[in-house]
Amino acid sequence: MTDIPARVAHVGIAVPSIAHALAFYQDILGLEPGRPEAADGATIVGLTLGDVQIELLEPRDPASPVAQFLARRGPGIHHICYRVPDLDQALERCRAAGYRLVDEHPRRGAGGRRIAFLHPQTTAGILLELTE
Repeated sequence: MTDIPARVAHVGIAVPSIAHALAFYQDILGLEPGRPEAADGATIVGLTLGDVQIELLEPRDPASPVAQFLARRGPGIHHICYRVPDLDQALERCRAAGYRLVDEHPRRGAGGRRIAFLHPQTTAGILLELTE
């Protein structure tokens, strides 16, 4: 175990339209959006809020996880991402503790970062993402 603690990296929020959702973040909070990226069938726009990023997720593909989430639950918090010092070690601890992994091995996410998701059935109903 390392001395560097885990921390929140970002909160992913599923929205039907990034353009409409941005109004609050820009007009009320005064945040500037980053450049749009594409990953997992969604357009992602990041906004920096202190030490945490907010990721607005708009589906580009009707079969994408974000589109499925919106169809089932409507707009809202899609996932929380925790930054860990060693992603491989964190995934091994998850396996040993019996957590169900969506991603058995790290993959590349937005910004080229290594990521892996944990299934919400084993994490109190919340889709969790881990990254380094």
